[in-house]
Amino acid sequence: MEFGIVGLGRMGGNMARRLARKGIKIAVHNRSHDVSEAIAAETGHLASTTLEEMVTALQAPRIVWLMLPAGEATETTLDALLPLLSPGDLIVDGANAHFKDDIVRAVRCAEHGIEFADAGVSGGVWGLDNGYCIMFGGSDAAAARLKPYMEAFAPTPTTGWLHTGPVGSGHYVKMVHNGIEYGMMQAFAEGFSLMQAKPDFNLDLAAIAELWQHGSVVRSWLLDLTADFLATDQTLESIEPFVSDSGEGRWTALASVEQGVPTPVMTLALMMRFATQGKNDYSAKMLAKMRQGFGGHAVKES
Repeated sequence: MEFGIVGLGRMGGNMARRLARKGIKIAVHNRSHDVSEAIAAETGHLASTTLEEMVTALQAPRIVWLMLPAGEATETTLDALLPLLSPGDLIVDGANAHFKDDIVRAVRCAEHGIEFADAGVSGGVWGLDNGYCIMFGGSDAAAARLKPYMEAFAPTPTTGWLHTGPVGSGHYVKMVHNGIEYGMMQAFAEGFSLMQAKPDFNLDLAAIAELWQHGSVVRSWLLDLTADFLATDQTLESIEPFVSDSGEGRWTALASVEQGVPTPVMTLALMMRFATQGKNDYSAKMLAKMRQGFGGHAVKES
């Protein structure tokens, strides 16, 4: 056993389960040990109460895969992990992280003789059954060591994973991937909203979503998921119009500014998510008052 996963949330936990399904036994660690124990009982993996216990259980050279929130949680764990590891070990950040942070962390790890790789993982809650799409950056040596695990994580041993280049490239590609995802989701949301707003045609949105899945140029997994939930509820009256945004959508917009590459669709999709979060409320009130000021238009008051 040379492989351990730290962080057993929705993604990390299911990735541990997928390795078990492929006959690969690993060590697992989570801040809440009861989560580790539950997954260990389910999969046969080894539950570690501490990072030190996990590192001791792994055979050197070790691979420690982090599935933690970007920022402080990852940094704190890295601080605790580095003194425990040995030269030749490999740390992989498989969560959502900024590619610039990867480059800094790789240098820091190298000072201890430890390799670092970054892996962008896509597949969500469906990855357990369908496999994950993984884009990872790191040295050729790190890629060779990770190959058996990539083959197990991915939909098939030969598809769904790619060594994208040096450290940072994996999370950079995943960042762009998520920016594209924002744009696609926004386009579908606007299109179906436009059809829903035409009551005289009495359009069956679920049937249209399903129709477009066969032969249409817009067919996709996102559309498949859309067809599934519309088949159950087309009004969505019980759903609050609030959409969170991940760090990767913001990082994509910032990268486009830094590199001078126009990404209006992806950036506007991010702005629309901000608008759903109440961050457009004050500006909307300002607009209403301006219209009232110059045109005497009525203002709705709550």
